[in-house]
Amino acid sequence: MRRLFTRTGLVLLVGGVLVLSQTLFTVGEWEQALIIQLGEHRRTIREPGLHWKLPLAQQITKIERRILSSDADPAEYLTLDKKRMLVNHVTRWRITDPLRFFKTVRDEAGARARLDDLVFSELRREIASRDFAELIAAHREPAMEAVASRTAEKARQFGIDVVDVRVKRADLPTEVQASVFARMVAERERIAKRYRSEGAEESAKIRAETDKEKTIILARAYEESQRRRGEGDAQATRLYGSAFGQDPEFYGFVRSLEAYEKFLGEKSTVFLSPDSRLLRYLRESRRPE
Repeated sequence: MRRLFTRTGLVLLVGGVLVLSQTLFTVGEWEQALIIQLGEHRRTIREPGLHWKLPLAQQITKIERRILSSDADPAEYLTLDKKRMLVNHVTRWRITDPLRFFKTVRDEAGARARLDDLVFSELRREIASRDFAELIAAHREPAMEAVASRTAEKARQFGIDVVDVRVKRADLPTEVQASVFARMVAERERIAKRYRSEGAEESAKIRAETDKEKTIILARAYEESQRRRGEGDAQATRLYGSAFGQDPEFYGFVRSLEAYEKFLGEKSTVFLSPDSRLLRYLRESRRPE
């Protein structure tokens, strides 16, 4: 009898544990849950903690509460000025209405597929309305804000809130890059040539100004030297005149010496008559005392 009670107790204990395991469940802070009974929604659980359900008859579907991210494959788009772009975008989103989410897309894979379609459509529309220059990194923000806003509005039907849409990478297609780079190189060479031309022109202008200033400086220096030389000659003439007035004989002697210095150079031959006044002092210097 005791063994029978023991076995019965064990069976009841195991059964109780099984019932409790099918009745009680936990919801984490990062989760929300739907209680489904025979394919029908019974209630939504948003608060974290320990909760219960009817065993076997009800099932739990847990749905992520945190912000999720969808990284799409690169796709080709055409700009307003008919340039092709290869764009890879990232969408950040979260589930705000678990029941609507479950009814429309069922799970995260279905949600990502729907979101990718929406973003592709809105991104294609936005890029087609803007020139290539407006879509480079420095001017991309307004376009992406417009894409995120329209995508968020359409995603609400799936119980999804779109946080933002960002361009992860934007490139030119491989076959277009070569021609674009060639145009960029040609443009840089044109700019460099213009700068060199402007530099040569400026250099010539500076040299002309320098030569002009040099000529003016030399002319002024020559003028000043001539003026000073004239003043010196005038001063010498005054001194000579003063000396002539005070001692004509000495003045004549000095002037004769200057004349000797000028024409009696090395290896010079001069023909003069014996009574030449120029030889006066030479003759007198040879007379015996």
